[in-house]
Amino acid sequence: MSDPLSRLLATRDWLLADGATGTNLFNMGLTAGEAPELWNTDKPDNIRTLYKSAVDAGSDIFLTNTFGGNASRMKLHNAQGRVRELNRIGAELGREIADAAGRTVIVAGSMGPTGEIMAPMGSLTHEIAVEMFHEQAEGLKEGGVDVLWVETISAPEEYAAAAEACGRAGMPWCGTMSFDTAGRTMMGMTSAAMAAMVEKLPNPPLAFGANCGVGAADLMRTVLGFVAAGPERPIIAKGNAGIPKYHDGHIHYDGTPDLMAEYAVLARDAGATIIGGCCGTMPEHLAAMREALETRPRGARPTLDEIAAKLGGFSSASDGTGDDAAPGRERRGRRRG
Repeated sequence: MSDPLSRLLATRDWLLADGATGTNLFNMGLTAGEAPELWNTDKPDNIRTLYKSAVDAGSDIFLTNTFGGNASRMKLHNAQGRVRELNRIGAELGREIADAAGRTVIVAGSMGPTGEIMAPMGSLTHEIAVEMFHEQAEGLKEGGVDVLWVETISAPEEYAAAAEACGRAGMPWCGTMSFDTAGRTMMGMTSAAMAAMVEKLPNPPLAFGANCGVGAADLMRTVLGFVAAGPERPIIAKGNAGIPKYHDGHIHYDGTPDLMAEYAVLARDAGATIIGGCCGTMPEHLAAMREALETRPRGARPTLDEIAAKLGGFSSASDGTGDDAAPGRERRGRRRG
């Protein structure tokens, strides 16, 4: 337990993570197609505001503004030569905010997918993926993050490459996948398959789980799938604030602070230890989640019916983790657009 996250987990039965990075930055003026990571150097005060808003709302963990900070994604902005710099500075800004918080706050170095398809289906080899993630990890390490945070991964091969890179950097890490296709990742992973994969990694994460996907209800069903697999390591739940809807020229998430408070309590009672939000989750959502977690007593593990009643219905009939699940009965759905 030499790392700060493990020490904090040893003293608490739940931790509040942060909310959306993109949604908050778009509200500050980030435009579609612009690389958020460039703001680490171009608009550092905005990034400080992003981090501080999560801390002020009660987050115990916040992610750095480095989600797309790998060479593959930065190449789209002719910034592939700045990977280490942008990650280091994104982490340094986070370290500054966390150290001034007056309490223990974990700075987690966000590492999102490369955006490329792993071999053999695509051209990205394991070795190149490890190299990309390792370069990013070293920048985050230099900037002072407490833990690396791999997120929104769809392919098990990419998750394994990131795991190896974190080990090469000598850093503890956490890792989530995104389940958005009838309870599976885009590459077909189920919650049960992920739980099994994590335990077989040579360098397993401190905690694992799900982020993004469809809505909070779907993510809760995935969490129940993790719990059913009986993992020993903590489970992460970072659900979107409701369902994305397009109106007035932009994407709006319909989840209210009250809904996200319900989700946070359900996630805790289902067995998640690290609970946060993803797309659409603003500071007001986080504050409501924190208050609910602190004031509402722990309850029994929720059923699928209870989750649907409080958070809305599921986007697919089954993801293989419900009461109707049986081998071979998981239904593959089309990806939601």
